[in-house]
Amino acid sequence: MAVPPTQPTRAVAAEPTGLARALRAPSALDVVLGTLVAVTLPLAIVALPNTISVVSALLPRDISPIGMMRAHGLALPATVLTVPLAALAVRRRRVAPILVAGLALLAVADAAGGYADSTSLVGVLRVLHGVGAGLVVPATLAAVWERSPFLRALWCAVLAVSLLAAQALALWPLDEARSWRVALQPYPMLTGVALVLAAAYFVLRLRDDGARRPDGARGPDDAWKPGGDQEAGGGRGYDGGRETGGEPGDPARSAAGAPGRGRPLLAVVPAAGIAALALGSTYDWSPGLLLTAATLSIVALFGLASASVSGGADGRVSAYTVLVMGVVVLPTAAQVTNVELSGLGGPGLSGLWPAFAIAGVAAVVAAVAVGRLSDAVLPTAAASGMAVVVAGLCTVEVLLPSSASLVLVLPLVLLAVGAAVALTSALRSSGIGAALFALSLFFPGVLSGFLLGSGVQFLVLRGAGTPEALVDAFVDALHRWAVVGGGLVIVVIVLGALLVRRSQPSVSDASRPSAPDPFPAASEVSGAPRPGTAGITEVPEEAPGDVVRDGWPSTTGSRGAPARGGEPGVDPGAETEAEMGAEPGRKEGGEPGGPRPGPKPRFEPVPEPGPKPWPRPERTGTMPVVPPPTPSPEDTDGPGRA
Repeated sequence: MAVPPTQPTRAVAAEPTGLARALRAPSALDVVLGTLVAVTLPLAIVALPNTISVVSALLPRDISPIGMMRAHGLALPATVLTVPLAALAVRRRRVAPILVAGLALLAVADAAGGYADSTSLVGVLRVLHGVGAGLVVPATLAAVWERSPFLRALWCAVLAVSLLAAQALALWPLDEARSWRVALQPYPMLTGVALVLAAAYFVLRLRDDGARRPDGARGPDDAWKPGGDQEAGGGRGYDGGRETGGEPGDPARSAAGAPGRGRPLLAVVPAAGIAALALGSTYDWSPGLLLTAATLSIVALFGLASASVSGGADGRVSAYTVLVMGVVVLPTAAQVTNVELSGLGGPGLSGLWPAFAIAGVAAVVAAVAVGRLSDAVLPTAAASGMAVVVAGLCTVEVLLPSSASLVLVLPLVLLAVGAAVALTSALRSSGIGAALFALSLFFPGVLSGFLLGSGVQFLVLRGAGTPEALVDAFVDALHRWAVVGGGLVIVVIVLGALLVRRSQPSVSDASRPSAPDPFPAASEVSGAPRPGTAGITEVPEEAPGDVVRDGWPSTTGSRGAPARGGEPGVDPGAETEAEMGAEPGRKEGGEPGGPRPGPKPRFEPVPEPGPKPWPRPERTGTMPVVPPPTPSPEDTDGPGRA
């Protein structure tokens, strides 16, 4: 017997499942992006503090220290103005070019800082620093939003740690500096590393986008076209400024349903006003005027967050959380760092690094843990994070200053973990538009916090006449600021709880039993017709064109022919479809006026109780219509024959 030839089979590797799939190595793009976030966010935040006063003794005699302080302080106002515009740009253009442009500006400012010789040039370079940082931060947020939830949690943790360590990182190169220009280029090598990582991310992103296209073809401007990761569960993309796609792990959730879609451009006006106040405060403002201006700025930002964020209470609470973290964390960390310097009795910068390292690890772990929580507990997690920040501020008031390095671990860990948890919880429940809008309020909040903290300092320092009294005044100002910042965070916690409670139905209304309905809707009865057909009885169709009316099939044989009870040229099923809420002339599963794809049941209204003895429906649903028996040719007495 002949045996047919067989083709050799090829072994196909099975797709990893279960634990093997969960432990699968991340893609090169995710690894590069995570490293890029860990490098660029601290690099951007460290450009914000004004540290020129530390090296003011090294300035040339023809340069005014006051004028240099004003010029060096332009970085943060420039960032405040840039972030809303960058937030709009990353929603309409590719993220990678914007990220590369921001890092390029930082690199140019660092390189040119070694040749600065005037106050005006220093001001220009510091503006470049601020613009570069304002491009980098929103671009990294938009980049991680398209990837895994772990990267989003990592971004929040790195931002929290960067806020905590920004002042110390900015002062570290100045510890033994021999030139005042070091303040303009603190980490030039790190900027170069960040540029290389950004270029690698750009290339990998282009390759990743090309691999997602079925035909592999790419247009000439595909790298600059708006769009993001559109995988199911793979994040949220961008389509002309509109949010598309779904949340990671929730492909059914649309952008329209994400809470708090904000408008980043609305933050430009208050950002410009706060930047102008910051510049004006350098011209001998009184402490009272400075405190008033800072308080009004914070109130205006919270008002903008209330008026411009949609999504109900959840969207507003998320914006409040991000805003208050900007107002409190960086100004607090800057004052703690200044008080703990060796010249004021603290351990110095060398004693701060172990505490910062422990706080950084704890913040990353806490943020990743929050990223695994369910959406239902995110408001509680955000409130808990803010409560931890309040606890950290209390330890600042009680334990600091201290010459022991280990004492610093507790307040720094509490501040870092609380900020990381609060930011992760707030941004995870938001859409990309709401997250960028909150970020547009975050940096004006940082500047307002610095203004408020400076007002508290000036109010306390104006009575100090000796070096010892000056040190005591700095410590007293730190303690007062801890009280002010903690009180502000508590206000936000209470306000968020009230908003969430008002948005939920009361317990008495939810638990009050309702009167039983003697005639429930058809959708509430077991075995009822599908939604939209309540009160309509389904009758199987026996032949195309046959319509059941009053229990008798019509003899219509063609569509549009006259039928009993109908008119010529009118589909007998149009009335039924109109009563069902369907569009007249549209057949189920087809185009308007088109043919039905196949024989499907038609629906007719149940006749009202009249002369016929229709039984009243019980709680089991509507009664089926049973047509009378069809006359038989053998019956001589007609259908009424017994």
